[in-house]
This record gives sequence, C-alpha cells and structure tokens, in this order.
Amino acid sequence: MDSKGRVSIPASFRRVLEAADPNWKSGDSPELVIVYGDHRRQFLECYTMEAIDEVDAKIAALPRGSKPRKILERMFNGQSLPTNVDETGRLVLPAKLRQKIGLEGEAFFIASGDTFQIWKPETYEEVEMAEAEKLMEDLPEDFDPLEFLDGAGGV
Repeated sequence: MDSKGRVSIPASFRRVLEAADPNWKSGDSPELVIVYGDHRRQFLECYTMEAIDEVDAKIAALPRGSKPRKILERMFNGQSLPTNVDETGRLVLPAKLRQKIGLEGEAFFIASGDTFQIWKPETYEEVEMAEAEKLMEDLPEDFDPLEFLDGAGGV
C-alpha cells in the first residue's frame, strides 16, 4: 500500500470484478462495494456488483422494519463504500477503512468466491489461522477436507 492508501488488486481478482460488473466494458474500471460495517470483522470485504445486488435483494425480501433487515441495511447499506478499480489496477482505501483494520504498508488479499477480503497480514495470521485450526479440531486426524466436495464425511 502506498502513502495515499492505494493497493494493487491481483489481476485474477480484477477479472472477477470485471465479469461480475454488468456495466463494465473493456477499457472501463470495474466497480465494487467495500463492506466494513460488521463490528466482529477485522478485515474489509469487497463485493462484486452482482454479489452486492444479490445481498440487496435478500435484504429487501425481509419484512420491512424487522430487526434482521435493520441490522443488514445498516451493515450493507450504511457502512459500505461503493468504489472502483483505477486504470492501473489499484483500489484506493480511505483512511477511515485503513484505520478500522490497522492497515499500514502491506495488505493481504484472500479470495472467497464472488467476494474478496483485505486483511492486515499479521491480523490474518493471528485470527484467521486460529479459526481454521478451531474448525478442524473435532475432525478425525486422518480426515481429508476434500471429502466435503463430494458431500461425504458425515461430520
């Protein structure tokens, strides 16, 4: 990350953003939405336009005025930043978002289907790796996680 808060998005992530932006044309900058409102998270989650449209549709389907809808509207609509990738493949992260996750210098990107996350590398190691270990705790020692892909495992 440079002094202006710009981070280079990996090329493979940019292709996903382009493919999932219905308004994108060759030569344009793809749009995305950065969600930062979930107080439990220590990362920024970047949604493709198609992914955020899907989330918005699900929120709109909830009963108006219901607690789940209010919470989700606050998180996804009130605490998100619509933005785009610049012509050099970078994303500008405002100071408010960088401060939220303590991001300085390097950023760690992790893909998650039609979203990707931006982490402070040290936080990712500390938090996410501990969570991964916790998920694997109750599994047999010889368990192969690829079994989940076949719907097998019965865990």
